[in-house]
Amino acid sequence: MTSTENPVLEAIRSRRSVRAYLPREVPGEMIREILAAATRTPSGSNIQPWKVAVVTGAPLKALGDELSAKYLAGEVEGREYDYYPRSWREPYLARRRATGWGLYSALGIEKGQTDRMAAQHARNYRFFDAPVGIFFLFDRDMEIGSWLDLGMFIQNIMIAARGLGLHSCPQAAFADFPRLIPRFLGLPEDLQLVCGMALGYEDPAAPENAFTPARIAPEDFVTWVG
Repeated sequence: MTSTENPVLEAIRSRRSVRAYLPREVPGEMIREILAAATRTPSGSNIQPWKVAVVTGAPLKALGDELSAKYLAGEVEGREYDYYPRSWREPYLARRRATGWGLYSALGIEKGQTDRMAAQHARNYRFFDAPVGIFFLFDRDMEIGSWLDLGMFIQNIMIAARGLGLHSCPQAAFADFPRLIPRFLGLPEDLQLVCGMALGYEDPAAPENAFTPARIAPEDFVTWVG
């Protein structure tokens, strides 16, 4: 088997953030299979700190309606953790701008069209119309090691989804509502909401799905020793 025929490598290579989905149901058994595969994720001392909430159907729509409306009304709660650096610098600033404007360009959104930009961002809170929304949480007393563990767990879910023909989009935007979302889900307040994820079948006709951000090559980030 060559690397181009390897299904694991192909799942990794084909993973990307999809921002438009078909109205096609994802069977519950398929979701369970993906989550079961993700339990193989390593974690420090095997503490397995992750907690997951899967939302579908009417509750998904109701939550999306509420979150998007609050965002557009300027009623964001605010994040409990910093995802990005507080001060941008190169080369990260250029990469961030290229990704943002690349997406807007695919959608025909031009600079200065703030209403259209806001409307596009609001689609995050509807999981880009995906049929499945997933939230990732853990106990508030967990430290940075558990954040690393959760990152690997989320990646395993996305790769497992690709192996079953699904696409996904990990979304830090949901961290803007750290109290509303757990309350809506009926989860205890001592859980830290980290992020969400859209899951479903890609809409290949959607222009935003034609955009794929550039990736840097190993030569740009690897130091070889020996």
